[in-house]
Amino acid sequence: MDAMLEWGIPIIEWLQSLGAWLEPVMQFFTFLGTENFYLLILPVFLWWIDVRLGIRIGLALLVSAVFNGILKVLFGLPRPYWVSDDIQAFSSETSFGLPSGHAQNAIVIWGLLAAWSKNRWFRAGMVLLIAMISLSRTFLGVHFPSDTIAGLLVGGVILWVLLRLEEPVRKRFESIVMGKQILLVSILALLLLGLGLGSLYLTRGRPIPEEWVAQAAAAMPRSDAIDPVSPDGIISNVATIFGISVGAILLVDWGGFDPRGTWAQRLGRYFLGLIGLILLFFGLRLILPTDPPLLGAFFRFLRYALVGLWVAYLAPRFFCKIRLA
Repeated sequence: MDAMLEWGIPIIEWLQSLGAWLEPVMQFFTFLGTENFYLLILPVFLWWIDVRLGIRIGLALLVSAVFNGILKVLFGLPRPYWVSDDIQAFSSETSFGLPSGHAQNAIVIWGLLAAWSKNRWFRAGMVLLIAMISLSRTFLGVHFPSDTIAGLLVGGVILWVLLRLEEPVRKRFESIVMGKQILLVSILALLLLGLGLGSLYLTRGRPIPEEWVAQAAAAMPRSDAIDPVSPDGIISNVATIFGISVGAILLVDWGGFDPRGTWAQRLGRYFLGLIGLILLFFGLRLILPTDPPLLGAFFRFLRYALVGLWVAYLAPRFFCKIRLA
Protein backbone atom coordinates (compact mmCIF):
# COMPACT_ATOMS: atom_id res chain seq x y z
CA MET A 1 0.00 0.00 0.00
CA ASP A 2 1.16 3.54 -0.72
CA ALA A 3 2.92 5.11 2.31
CA MET A 4 0.79 8.25 1.79
CA LEU A 5 -2.25 6.12 2.66
CA GLU A 6 -0.91 3.53 5.07
CA TRP A 7 -0.43 5.91 7.98
CA GLY A 8 -4.17 6.47 8.04
CA ILE A 9 -5.10 2.84 8.72
CA PRO A 10 -4.47 3.01 12.52
CA ILE A 11 -6.48 6.25 12.69
CA ILE A 12 -9.48 4.63 10.98
CA GLU A 13 -9.18 1.57 13.24
CA TRP A 14 -9.12 3.80 16.34
CA LEU A 15 -12.16 5.77 15.20
CA GLN A 16 -14.12 2.61 14.48
CA SER A 17 -13.11 1.15 17.86
CA LEU A 18 -14.94 3.99 19.65
CA GLY A 19 -18.17 2.04 19.36
CA ALA A 20 -21.01 1.02 17.07
CA TRP A 21 -23.17 3.78 18.55
CA LEU A 22 -21.25 6.24 16.37
CA GLU A 23 -22.30 4.62 13.11
CA PRO A 24 -25.81 6.18 12.82
CA VAL A 25 -24.35 9.54 13.85
CA MET A 26 -21.70 9.35 11.14
CA GLN A 27 -24.19 8.03 8.60
CA PHE A 28 -26.33 11.10 9.29
CA PHE A 29 -23.45 13.52 8.76
CA THR A 30 -22.27 11.70 5.65
CA PHE A 31 -25.83 11.98 4.24
CA LEU A 32 -25.58 15.77 4.68
CA GLY A 33 -22.70 15.66 2.20
CA THR A 34 -24.35 13.51 -0.46
CA GLU A 35 -25.65 14.65 -3.82
CA ASN A 36 -29.12 13.36 -2.85
CA PHE A 37 -29.24 15.73 0.13
CA TYR A 38 -28.00 18.65 -1.96
CA LEU A 39 -30.68 17.80 -4.52
CA LEU A 40 -33.31 18.11 -1.78
CA ILE A 41 -31.92 21.29 -0.21
CA LEU A 42 -30.98 23.24 -3.36
CA PRO A 43 -34.61 23.95 -4.36
CA VAL A 44 -35.18 25.42 -0.88
CA PHE A 45 -32.63 28.13 -1.60
CA LEU A 46 -33.68 28.58 -5.21
CA TRP A 47 -37.48 28.47 -4.83
CA TRP A 48 -37.86 29.71 -1.22
CA ILE A 49 -35.08 32.08 -0.20
CA ASP A 50 -32.94 33.69 -2.91
CA VAL A 51 -32.72 32.75 -6.58
CA ARG A 52 -29.20 34.08 -7.02
CA LEU A 53 -27.97 32.22 -3.93
CA GLY A 54 -29.57 29.00 -5.12
CA ILE A 55 -27.92 29.23 -8.53
CA ARG A 56 -24.58 30.10 -6.92
CA ILE A 57 -24.77 27.05 -4.66
CA GLY A 58 -25.87 24.74 -7.46
CA LEU A 59 -23.13 25.79 -9.86
CA ALA A 60 -20.46 25.79 -7.13
CA LEU A 61 -21.42 22.25 -6.11
CA LEU A 62 -21.37 20.96 -9.67
CA VAL A 63 -18.08 22.63 -10.63
CA SER A 64 -16.52 21.22 -7.46
CA ALA A 65 -17.88 17.76 -8.31
CA VAL A 66 -16.41 17.91 -11.84
CA PHE A 67 -12.93 18.77 -10.60
CA ASN A 68 -13.22 16.18 -7.85
CA GLY A 69 -14.01 13.52 -10.44
CA ILE A 70 -11.04 14.60 -12.57
CA LEU A 71 -8.63 14.51 -9.63
CA LYS A 72 -9.91 11.12 -8.50
CA VAL A 73 -9.19 9.66 -11.93
CA LEU A 74 -5.75 11.27 -12.20
CA PHE A 75 -4.61 10.07 -8.75
CA GLY A 76 -6.27 6.66 -9.05
CA LEU A 77 -5.93 5.79 -5.36
CA PRO A 78 -8.05 3.19 -3.52
CA ARG A 79 -10.44 3.49 -0.62
CA PRO A 80 -9.52 1.95 2.75
CA TYR A 81 -11.89 -1.01 2.62
CA TRP A 82 -10.56 -1.90 -0.85
CA VAL A 83 -7.11 -2.65 0.49
CA SER A 84 -7.33 -3.54 4.19
CA ASP A 85 -9.03 -6.41 6.00
CA ASP A 86 -8.72 -4.44 9.22
CA ILE A 87 -11.13 -1.72 8.10
CA GLN A 88 -14.85 -2.26 8.49
CA ALA A 89 -16.88 -0.87 5.60
CA PHE A 90 -20.01 0.89 6.88
CA SER A 91 -20.66 2.31 3.42
CA SER A 92 -19.54 1.67 -0.14
CA GLU A 93 -18.34 3.71 -3.11
CA THR A 94 -17.43 2.77 -6.66
CA SER A 95 -15.05 5.66 -7.49
CA PHE A 96 -11.41 6.27 -6.51
CA GLY A 97 -10.73 7.76 -3.10
CA LEU A 98 -8.53 10.87 -3.28
CA PRO A 99 -9.63 13.60 -2.82
CA SER A 100 -12.78 13.13 -0.74
CA GLY A 101 -15.76 14.53 -2.63
CA HIS A 102 -17.78 14.88 0.57
CA ALA A 103 -15.10 16.99 2.25
CA GLN A 104 -14.42 19.04 -0.88
CA ASN A 105 -18.06 19.77 -1.66
CA ALA A 106 -18.86 20.45 1.99
CA ILE A 107 -16.29 23.22 2.33
CA VAL A 108 -17.44 24.76 -0.98
CA ILE A 109 -21.19 24.67 -0.27
CA TRP A 110 -21.32 25.27 3.47
CA GLY A 111 -18.40 27.70 3.16
CA LEU A 112 -20.40 29.72 0.63
CA LEU A 113 -23.33 29.80 3.02
CA ALA A 114 -21.05 30.88 5.87
CA ALA A 115 -19.72 33.72 3.70
CA TRP A 116 -23.29 34.70 2.75
CA SER A 117 -24.46 34.84 6.37
CA LYS A 118 -23.42 37.59 8.77
CA ASN A 119 -24.30 35.55 11.86
CA ARG A 120 -21.17 34.33 13.63
CA TRP A 121 -23.01 31.42 15.29
CA PHE A 122 -24.29 30.26 11.91
CA ARG A 123 -20.76 30.47 10.55
CA ALA A 124 -19.42 28.46 13.47
CA GLY A 125 -22.12 25.86 12.83
CA MET A 126 -21.06 25.62 9.19
CA VAL A 127 -17.44 25.03 10.21
CA LEU A 128 -18.54 22.27 12.61
CA LEU A 129 -20.73 20.71 9.90
CA ILE A 130 -17.83 20.65 7.43
CA ALA A 131 -15.61 18.99 10.05
CA MET A 132 -18.22 16.34 10.93
CA ILE A 133 -18.97 15.49 7.29
CA SER A 134 -15.25 15.05 6.66
CA LEU A 135 -14.73 12.96 9.80
CA SER A 136 -17.69 10.74 8.98
CA ARG A 137 -16.06 9.59 5.77
CA THR A 138 -13.00 8.34 7.62
CA PHE A 139 -15.06 6.63 10.35
CA LEU A 140 -17.20 4.82 7.74
CA GLY A 141 -14.08 3.35 6.12
CA VAL A 142 -14.54 4.93 2.70
CA HIS A 143 -11.73 7.52 2.96
CA PHE A 144 -8.22 7.68 4.33
CA PRO A 145 -7.43 10.77 6.42
CA SER A 146 -5.25 11.96 3.54
CA ASP A 147 -8.31 11.82 1.25
CA THR A 148 -10.31 14.14 3.49
CA ILE A 149 -7.37 16.50 4.03
CA ALA A 150 -6.87 16.71 0.25
CA GLY A 151 -10.60 17.28 -0.25
CA LEU A 152 -10.62 20.14 2.25
CA LEU A 153 -7.58 21.73 0.60
CA VAL A 154 -9.00 21.48 -2.92
CA GLY A 155 -12.40 22.67 -1.74
CA GLY A 156 -10.77 25.57 0.10
CA VAL A 157 -9.01 26.66 -3.08
CA ILE A 158 -12.24 26.45 -5.09
CA LEU A 159 -14.11 28.44 -2.42
CA TRP A 160 -11.40 31.12 -2.34
CA VAL A 161 -11.46 31.46 -6.14
CA LEU A 162 -15.26 31.70 -6.13
CA LEU A 163 -15.33 34.38 -3.46
CA ARG A 164 -12.58 36.41 -5.14
CA LEU A 165 -13.70 36.19 -8.76
CA GLU A 166 -17.46 35.71 -8.64
CA GLU A 167 -18.45 39.37 -8.49
CA PRO A 168 -16.18 40.73 -11.27
CA VAL A 169 -16.94 37.74 -13.50
CA ARG A 170 -20.70 38.14 -12.90
CA LYS A 171 -20.61 41.85 -13.81
CA ARG A 172 -18.61 41.14 -16.94
CA PHE A 173 -20.90 38.25 -17.91
CA GLU A 174 -24.08 40.30 -17.43
CA SER A 175 -22.71 43.05 -19.67
CA ILE A 176 -22.88 40.87 -22.81
CA VAL A 177 -26.01 39.99 -24.77
CA MET A 178 -28.00 36.83 -24.05
CA GLY A 179 -26.96 34.99 -27.21
CA LYS A 180 -23.30 35.43 -26.42
CA GLN A 181 -23.93 34.40 -22.80
CA ILE A 182 -25.40 31.08 -23.94
CA LEU A 183 -22.55 30.60 -26.42
CA LEU A 184 -19.99 31.24 -23.69
CA VAL A 185 -21.70 28.81 -21.32
CA SER A 186 -21.74 26.19 -24.08
CA ILE A 187 -18.00 26.63 -24.69
CA LEU A 188 -17.21 26.40 -20.98
CA ALA A 189 -19.33 23.24 -20.66
CA LEU A 190 -17.47 21.66 -23.58
CA LEU A 191 -14.14 22.59 -21.98
CA LEU A 192 -15.15 21.00 -18.67
CA LEU A 193 -16.39 17.91 -20.48
CA GLY A 194 -13.14 17.76 -22.43
CA LEU A 195 -11.09 17.99 -19.22
CA GLY A 196 -13.11 15.23 -17.61
CA LEU A 197 -13.04 12.84 -20.54
CA GLY A 198 -9.41 13.77 -21.17
CA SER A 199 -8.46 12.59 -17.68
CA LEU A 200 -10.04 9.23 -18.45
CA TYR A 201 -8.18 9.04 -21.78
CA LEU A 202 -4.83 9.88 -20.20
CA THR A 203 -5.20 7.11 -17.63
CA ARG A 204 -6.87 4.55 -19.90
CA GLY A 205 -3.93 2.12 -19.74
CA ARG A 206 -3.77 1.99 -15.95
CA PRO A 207 -5.18 -1.32 -14.69
CA ILE A 208 -7.48 -1.64 -11.69
CA PRO A 209 -5.78 -4.15 -9.36
CA GLU A 210 -7.80 -7.33 -9.02
CA GLU A 211 -7.15 -7.39 -5.28
CA TRP A 212 -8.99 -4.05 -4.94
CA VAL A 213 -12.02 -5.48 -6.71
CA ALA A 214 -11.96 -8.69 -4.67
CA GLN A 215 -11.41 -6.95 -1.34
CA ALA A 216 -14.18 -4.40 -2.01
CA ALA A 217 -16.60 -7.18 -3.01
CA ALA A 218 -15.74 -9.18 0.11
CA ALA A 219 -16.20 -6.16 2.39
CA MET A 220 -19.52 -5.07 0.84
CA PRO A 221 -20.92 -8.09 -1.04
CA ARG A 222 -24.33 -6.50 -1.71
CA SER A 223 -23.00 -3.23 -3.11
CA ASP A 224 -22.24 -2.36 -6.72
CA ALA A 225 -18.87 -3.48 -8.08
CA ILE A 226 -16.26 -0.74 -8.09
CA ASP A 227 -16.16 1.17 -11.38
CA PRO A 228 -13.76 4.08 -10.86
CA VAL A 229 -13.24 4.94 -14.54
CA SER A 230 -16.87 5.47 -15.57
CA PRO A 231 -17.53 8.73 -17.50
CA ASP A 232 -21.14 8.92 -16.24
CA GLY A 233 -20.46 11.25 -13.31
CA ILE A 234 -18.53 13.78 -15.38
CA ILE A 235 -21.17 13.80 -18.12
CA SER A 236 -23.99 14.21 -15.60
CA ASN A 237 -22.35 17.07 -13.68
CA VAL A 238 -21.30 19.03 -16.77
CA ALA A 239 -24.74 18.62 -18.32
CA THR A 240 -26.43 19.91 -15.17
CA ILE A 241 -24.05 22.88 -15.08
CA PHE A 242 -25.05 23.65 -18.67
CA GLY A 243 -28.79 23.30 -17.93
CA ILE A 244 -28.70 25.48 -14.80
CA SER A 245 -26.57 28.13 -16.51
CA VAL A 246 -28.82 28.38 -19.55
CA GLY A 247 -31.85 28.38 -17.25
CA ALA A 248 -30.41 31.24 -15.19
CA ILE A 249 -29.75 33.26 -18.33
CA LEU A 250 -33.32 32.71 -19.57
CA LEU A 251 -34.72 33.52 -16.11
CA VAL A 252 -32.96 36.88 -16.00
CA ASP A 253 -34.03 37.66 -19.56
CA TRP A 254 -37.64 36.79 -18.68
CA GLY A 255 -37.58 39.15 -15.72
CA GLY A 256 -36.54 37.09 -12.74
CA PHE A 257 -38.48 35.18 -10.14
CA ASP A 258 -39.54 36.30 -6.67
CA PRO A 259 -39.28 33.40 -4.17
CA ARG A 260 -41.18 35.24 -1.46
CA GLY A 261 -44.74 34.35 -0.56
CA THR A 262 -46.84 32.56 2.01
CA TRP A 263 -45.75 29.28 3.57
CA ALA A 264 -48.47 27.53 1.59
CA GLN A 265 -47.05 28.93 -1.65
CA ARG A 266 -43.49 27.98 -0.72
CA LEU A 267 -44.44 24.44 0.26
CA GLY A 268 -46.50 24.10 -2.90
CA ARG A 269 -43.56 25.26 -5.03
CA TYR A 270 -41.19 22.87 -3.30
CA PHE A 271 -43.31 19.73 -3.60
CA LEU A 272 -44.62 20.43 -7.10
CA GLY A 273 -41.11 21.31 -8.22
CA LEU A 274 -39.69 18.10 -6.79
CA ILE A 275 -42.45 16.06 -8.41
CA GLY A 276 -41.60 17.63 -11.76
CA LEU A 277 -37.92 16.99 -11.16
CA ILE A 278 -38.52 13.32 -10.33
CA LEU A 279 -40.84 12.78 -13.29
CA LEU A 280 -38.37 14.44 -15.64
CA PHE A 281 -35.35 12.58 -14.29
CA PHE A 282 -36.77 9.07 -14.01
CA GLY A 283 -39.23 9.39 -16.87
CA LEU A 284 -36.53 10.31 -19.36
CA ARG A 285 -34.27 7.57 -18.00
CA LEU A 286 -36.97 5.01 -18.81
CA ILE A 287 -37.63 6.41 -22.27
CA LEU A 288 -34.21 7.36 -23.61
CA PRO A 289 -31.93 4.56 -24.87
CA THR A 290 -28.59 3.76 -23.23
CA ASP A 291 -27.05 1.74 -26.10
CA PRO A 292 -24.86 2.09 -28.02
CA PRO A 293 -22.62 3.78 -25.40
CA LEU A 294 -22.02 6.96 -27.42
CA LEU A 295 -25.75 7.48 -27.96
CA GLY A 296 -26.37 6.67 -24.31
CA ALA A 297 -23.84 9.31 -23.26
CA PHE A 298 -25.58 11.90 -25.46
CA PHE A 299 -28.98 11.16 -23.95
CA ARG A 300 -27.50 11.19 -20.43
CA PHE A 301 -26.20 14.69 -21.14
CA LEU A 302 -29.59 15.72 -22.50
CA ARG A 303 -31.44 14.32 -19.48
CA TYR A 304 -29.30 16.07 -16.91
CA ALA A 305 -29.29 19.31 -18.89
CA LEU A 306 -33.10 19.28 -18.87
CA VAL A 307 -33.07 18.63 -15.11
CA GLY A 308 -30.87 21.70 -14.62
CA LEU A 309 -33.09 23.76 -16.93
CA TRP A 310 -36.17 22.70 -14.95
CA VAL A 311 -34.68 23.72 -11.62
CA ALA A 312 -33.42 27.12 -12.77
CA TYR A 313 -36.04 28.21 -15.31
CA LEU A 314 -38.92 25.91 -16.22
CA ALA A 315 -40.10 25.35 -12.64
CA PRO A 316 -40.13 29.09 -11.76
CA ARG A 317 -42.10 29.79 -14.94
CA PHE A 318 -44.53 27.01 -14.00
CA PHE A 319 -44.92 28.40 -10.46
CA CYS A 320 -45.84 31.82 -11.83
CA LYS A 321 -48.23 30.29 -14.33
CA ILE A 322 -50.24 28.55 -11.58
CA ARG A 323 -49.97 31.58 -9.26
CA LEU A 324 -47.67 30.02 -6.69
CA ALA A 325 -45.27 32.92 -7.23
